[in-house]
Amino acid sequence: MPIEDDSTFGNLQNYKLYLRPNSHSHYGATYGKKSSLNKHQQNVQNLLKIMSRNEAMTTWDFAKISITNDISKLREREKIYRRLLVGRKDKGKHSDGIVNLGLVVKDGKSFKTGISDKYRLSLYGVLYCIDVMNLDDKEIDRIAKKYSKVLPKVFGKWEYIKSKIGNKVYGIKLLANGLLADNPQIQVSPGIPFYELMSYVHIKYQRNFESISEEKLAEQMSYWFFINLLYQPLQKNNTVNIGIKSLDPIFETDIELKKWFLVFFKESTKYFQSRYNVLKNSKIG
Repeated sequence: MPIEDDSTFGNLQNYKLYLRPNSHSHYGATYGKKSSLNKHQQNVQNLLKIMSRNEAMTTWDFAKISITNDISKLREREKIYRRLLVGRKDKGKHSDGIVNLGLVVKDGKSFKTGISDKYRLSLYGVLYCIDVMNLDDKEIDRIAKKYSKVLPKVFGKWEYIKSKIGNKVYGIKLLANGLLADNPQIQVSPGIPFYELMSYVHIKYQRNFESISEEKLAEQMSYWFFINLLYQPLQKNNTVNIGIKSLDPIFETDIELKKWFLVFFKESTKYFQSRYNVLKNSKIG
């Protein structure tokens, strides 16, 4: 789904190295422990949690969810939410909002009473909520439903995938925690191209470190999600399926999803073959 503003975030490596740590610094790394969060951080996390449960809305709509039956408090809360989202400029001072950091994006306009911007979580806003708010599985299911159009290959097929592999879908928590699984020291059962495919999914988008469209980011996250499902730790009696066979339960009844992933698989194979040929044809001395 296209967004109105140019993205202010980069690829998954950028999320791991910059966006996630900055989000923790600005808005807190834990949820529910008021003693560890200042008032601003509490307000931000409360707003983000409301956004995680809903599709794109105006600041007035968000305020109505938070405050009921008190118009004066409702107006004040709407002002607070607007400042949190877009920042503020007053008394010669400027503060960035959640939109500037990249956790929230503008997504359309409301014409109910005048013209108002609508906001929703960005994909990184979704990951931040999963990362710090101790969401249970049902809450993650709800996010998947509300944001199915933003991450169509994963959230758009969430219940289908879940019916095939069960609780393994919640491996997306690892991505939210910044664990990109690109460490060559990770050991998996023989015959599973886990490291090769995970490496290539980062190589493929390495030029997007500073800036990436939300559509491409959704694609990178989707590749990560399915590759992560391949992970099988080393076992003494290796009985796991080799290659990408473990994805067959998902692909056997979703041909379009299978075609999409196989294009990526062939692309990564071609890349590593070309790298091998470079080494093979090199001469020393």
